[in-house]
Amino acid sequence: MPRGNASQSKVHYHGKDEDFVIMVDDVKSVQAWKEDRSIPLAQVVSGFKIFVTHKHGAQNAYDAASKQTLENEFGTHNEDECMIKILEGGTLQETEVGYERFEVTEKY
Repeated sequence: MPRGNASQSKVHYHGKDEDFVIMVDDVKSVQAWKEDRSIPLAQVVSGFKIFVTHKHGAQNAYDAASKQTLENEFGTHNEDECMIKILEGGTLQETEVGYERFEVTEKY
């Protein structure tokens, strides 16, 4: 989690039954990956963890996505394949985190 005045980037994917979130290093790395798929996912995502929001949007508490939840939504429980689908179809968001403010900016 960023400390002080820092930004946190994530991709929010609105699925059929759940909303999914993955943390990414920054907006530029996601955009670069979308243009050049030879860039390893390890240089794009911040930890290989997929979260669910229980249909409460990208700003609420997250729980780890179960293999069954991933299978139901994406047809596979392979986290790399699910992350690719989330990166391709999700909304990139950058959040400014500070001691006295909290802003969300949707990138696209």
